[in-house]
Amino acid sequence: MQNEISARTKKLLLIVMIAGCFFSTLNQTLLNVALSDLMVIFDVSPTTIQWLATGFMLVNGVLVPITAFLMKRFSTRQLFISSMLFLLIGSIVSACAMNFGLLLAGRMIQAVGAGIIIPLMMTVIVFLYPMEERGAVMGKVGFAIIFAPAIAPTVSGFFVDYFSWRWLFIGLIPFVLLIILFAYKYLFNVVEGTKVKLDSLSVGYSTIGFGLLLFGFSIAGSRGWTDWLVIASILLGVVVTWLFCQRQLSSDEPLLNLTVFKYKMYSMTTIVNIAITILMYADLILLPMYLQNGRGFTAFEAGLLLLPGALINASLSPVTGKMYDKYGAKPLFIVGMIFIVLSMWAVIDLSASTPYLYILIRTIILRIGLAFITMPLNTAALNSLPKALASHGSAVNNTIRQLAGAIGTAVIVTIYSIQLTKVASGTTEGYASAANTTYFYMFIVAIIAFILVWFVPKTKKGSD
Repeated sequence: MQNEISARTKKLLLIVMIAGCFFSTLNQTLLNVALSDLMVIFDVSPTTIQWLATGFMLVNGVLVPITAFLMKRFSTRQLFISSMLFLLIGSIVSACAMNFGLLLAGRMIQAVGAGIIIPLMMTVIVFLYPMEERGAVMGKVGFAIIFAPAIAPTVSGFFVDYFSWRWLFIGLIPFVLLIILFAYKYLFNVVEGTKVKLDSLSVGYSTIGFGLLLFGFSIAGSRGWTDWLVIASILLGVVVTWLFCQRQLSSDEPLLNLTVFKYKMYSMTTIVNIAITILMYADLILLPMYLQNGRGFTAFEAGLLLLPGALINASLSPVTGKMYDKYGAKPLFIVGMIFIVLSMWAVIDLSASTPYLYILIRTIILRIGLAFITMPLNTAALNSLPKALASHGSAVNNTIRQLAGAIGTAVIVTIYSIQLTKVASGTTEGYASAANTTYFYMFIVAIIAFILVWFVPKTKKGSD
């Protein structure tokens, strides 16, 4: 297939899919700097408002396991356009929301579209491009997957401060409509759909198991870690998730083929990916909270601080993709983790007077580190698998990333909320103290990830 499709056709397909992926992933962090304002508007607590972020990732985490089945059952064109339609409908519902419940429902509908598109795009890349070119292609894709969530707070802050939070969703609608029109004209089927049976029990296990895990972690902030509902939800979630895994391993046609973990490179990069995802999404929620609640910055000022790092991240992503093709994964992982560890260490001693410029430079350092490690992690994972397992590898990878992001974000917000109750939460020093403690735990996660990358197997150019 790689030889049959012209370079121009591949390029058009990639542009359409990257555009769709950009606006899907933009939604993951679009509300982060608006959370403080939305807490006041809808009169809800921090542990409730964070469901706008973790709920989005939960739906992704629940839906992504089904994408391997969906990619067998439906064509590339059908899946992509469907994902954009869900994004469109969710944006319309959110823009019209008159209460928190309806806004959350709109976010969940948006998340259905986002849950489909990323694993679909990664699988298409595996089918269209030979191994020695995937690093460079994934670097371009990194523009959407990394740049969009990073720039979202700046866009969000601008609309919240100068217009209305509703414009965060109204502004998406024309762009999504354009992408749907371009998809109808230019998108072709890389893989045609075939009739396959859906394992409903596996879907039930994954939905209940993953849902209970996130629910338990999310309510810990308001109820405490020793609360019976927290403990019961987490334990039951672990049991049901274990049943899900057992069913996948014993099934002839698993919903998620967990044999991908037999490949050492895939397993190690997945573990590192969990830590990186937690750090990335937790920082995008925690930092705006500290800046707005603790320092009195506006939503736009908080978002603007993230912009330089986002721009540098975007410009470096294609470069690190080419470096991956030339030098392999491990050197990039080590360099990336050095920057990430330094960036976490730099914010474990924040105060009410920490200079804005200091935090800005620290955020740029974090984004440089993420540019060196995020997309190379995904590329190394998929390159280590035979093409027959590509859709499952992509689905497993994205399922774990979404769950890690959702649970990690919930835990970080929980730690932050608990720390606020122990200090003078109404003062700037109180908010800084809560952020410091939370960032210390994130620093520990970064150290663990740095140790793990040394155990990632070496790769040579064009090899598994």
